[in-house]
Amino acid sequence: MKILHCIRSVNPKGGGPISGVIARGLVLKQWGHLIKIVSLDAPNADFLENLPVKVYPLGPGLTGYGYSSKLVPWLKKNAKNYDCVIINGIWQFNSFGTWLALHRSSVPYFVFTHGMLDPWFKRTYPFKHLKKWLYWPWADYRVLRDAKAVLFTSEAEKVLARQSFWLYQCREKVVAYGTAAPTGNPDIQSRLFSEKFPHLLNKRLVLFLSRIHVKKGCDLLIQAFAKICNHDERFHLVMAGPDQTGWQSDLEKLAENLGIANRITWTGMLQGDLKWGVFHSAEVFCLPSHQENFGIAVAEALACGLPVLISDQINIWQEIEADQAGFVAPDTLAGTIELLTRWLNLPNDDKLQMRQNAQACFLSRFEIHQATESFLETIHSYLDQPSIH
Repeated sequence: MKILHCIRSVNPKGGGPISGVIARGLVLKQWGHLIKIVSLDAPNADFLENLPVKVYPLGPGLTGYGYSSKLVPWLKKNAKNYDCVIINGIWQFNSFGTWLALHRSSVPYFVFTHGMLDPWFKRTYPFKHLKKWLYWPWADYRVLRDAKAVLFTSEAEKVLARQSFWLYQCREKVVAYGTAAPTGNPDIQSRLFSEKFPHLLNKRLVLFLSRIHVKKGCDLLIQAFAKICNHDERFHLVMAGPDQTGWQSDLEKLAENLGIANRITWTGMLQGDLKWGVFHSAEVFCLPSHQENFGIAVAEALACGLPVLISDQINIWQEIEADQAGFVAPDTLAGTIELLTRWLNLPNDDKLQMRQNAQACFLSRFEIHQATESFLETIHSYLDQPSIH
């Protein structure tokens, strides 16, 4: 098959969507399929270098919305060379622009909303949701309505997506989602991490690896860590991820006020061997998110045999709980304290068993080859059906 992905940006700092596109794309390339990406990035963006999938950057897109006058004509000219187009994410011009180019054409397209219709956003940002209502009926509502299918990465995401707007119509389909297992030598990767952060050697690391963003519950984790860290002076919190919104300085002040600034290391975004090194060096992974569609970093932790402490607002929490690959609690301060306390009190033999469960959970549910096979089967099934419009 020839598949074209359309995404606002391929910048890895944007989080999970581009990571999923590339991981799945590499497997599809191995299987003989052609995968390319069109984005609204500036052609000279440094993160475009050395990407393993061909990217057509048609930006720079204007503002966060990413409007580019090049996208629609480019798609009208080139989309016919592909079996289908996959829209990754909504609320930006990559989705509406694709609809403008393709909704009256013979080229089918699919949409991954990547959790962007979760009602958490409506509750948390009511004014922004009002602005979205002004945009929704003539833009992304049509994008979803006219798609061959809207692809959700969990049953929970599918159900929650129906709750943001009463005007809602689409073909819904849940597909498996996942990420690639780590490559390289774990011992070498751990050593590289220790050389980069030598003060963390022999510490008991609680790892947060995600964007520094309000929805990730970073403040809850810092406050909860302050409550339990004195149980063992070796406990140390690693906050690994890009500071996209400038929130990190406030969080650092919070840590200072709680008297634990010296018990937290802010690494910035980690990639490649350093990222896998911190996974292999950590004792446990913690992500108390208020909203998480899938959680690529959760799956990556599992792949490394790292138990996960997560909130029940991460849409794969039921799988984690069923496989006893970690602990789950509400996205509150009390819930986050509970997560850390349960791990702290867990006997060593049970911790070892949970590490084994974590890796088994990844292999059975989130391994990229299985997820890619599910994706391909879904695409093929819809391409054999008549158009929705």
